[in-house]
Amino acid sequence: MKKRILSIFVTLCLLVVCLQVVAFAAEAPEKPNVVILATGGTIAGAGVSSTATVGYTAAVTAVDKLISNVPELTKVANVRGEQVFQIASESITMENWLTLAKRVNQLLAQDNVDGIVITHGTDTLEETAYFLDLVVKSEKPVVLVGSMRPGTAMSADGPLNLYRAVILAGTKEAAGKGVMVMLNDTIHSGREVTKTITDRVDTFQAPIVGALGVFTGDKPVFYRQSLRKNTVATEFDVTNLTSLPRVDIVYHYAGNAGTMIDAAVNAGAKGIVHAGTGNGSIGKAEYPAVENALKNGVVIVRSARVGSGIIARNGEANDDKFGFIASDNLNPQKARILLMLALTKTTDVHEIQQMFWKY
Repeated sequence: MKKRILSIFVTLCLLVVCLQVVAFAAEAPEKPNVVILATGGTIAGAGVSSTATVGYTAAVTAVDKLISNVPELTKVANVRGEQVFQIASESITMENWLTLAKRVNQLLAQDNVDGIVITHGTDTLEETAYFLDLVVKSEKPVVLVGSMRPGTAMSADGPLNLYRAVILAGTKEAAGKGVMVMLNDTIHSGREVTKTITDRVDTFQAPIVGALGVFTGDKPVFYRQSLRKNTVATEFDVTNLTSLPRVDIVYHYAGNAGTMIDAAVNAGAKGIVHAGTGNGSIGKAEYPAVENALKNGVVIVRSARVGSGIIARNGEANDDKFGFIASDNLNPQKARILLMLALTKTTDVHEIQQMFWKY
């Protein structure tokens, strides 16, 4: 009799334990599935000493090592990594962009992927972010992350940046906000962010408009959203593209006689972004080269070298007369990206101008 009572007691205890485990599992939040796509950059770099924050070698650490170096990632998401390519970002190509964009779209179409983090060098991070902002076809979070110091530095910023980027990519509130950039606890729109300082961890800023949000502890907090159309709301589709039209940037300076405009035309440019002085000014001596470019069917966008601000249409040049396009507040490198994609759809300057107002 005692044995039977003991057996029943043990069985009841096991049942209680099992019910508690089931209840805990039901209450525990399901972790998001985040894919980390690695492309190289300083975040994957290594220096010769712990104090080497310049003169290091970029793009030497593989994605699996990046992930294992931050074991805390497993607490906030189910993560897996892919090495898309491994280069310093100043050497990125348009073919790299197309490869990356297609892989991002493939992954985001899968039900078991909730968000994507892309590790990237900071030199062209803003360009890749804006390109993806225009061609990704999902509202799921896509976050670009990098670092200003290599992983071997005693004050490396990469591990914490990566950790917070994974949290952001797995956050439901981050969906529908376009492609984002996360460094230094600050969340930026891929369209609006730019690198402003050569060597500081707070280098990424969004002039005039500001950040989307910030991290407070391990929680992303949003304060605004970009109103320009992005991702699923754009007309751009790279699915069947293997290349992009050539667009060059020509920098204006005192005494510029248009030589670089002629060189771009002779090299086969389909479009030119003119990084003008002030509000996108074009020097008088440049106009013969400009008119030759226009006669050859080259589309010209006026932007500015000053770093921020809106280009006023028909302000510093007669845009209507010459058929120029005003870049709105896009800096030259981002205006180039939009012009490349626009030229895959049309060469009509009126339609392209509308794209610059829209995106």
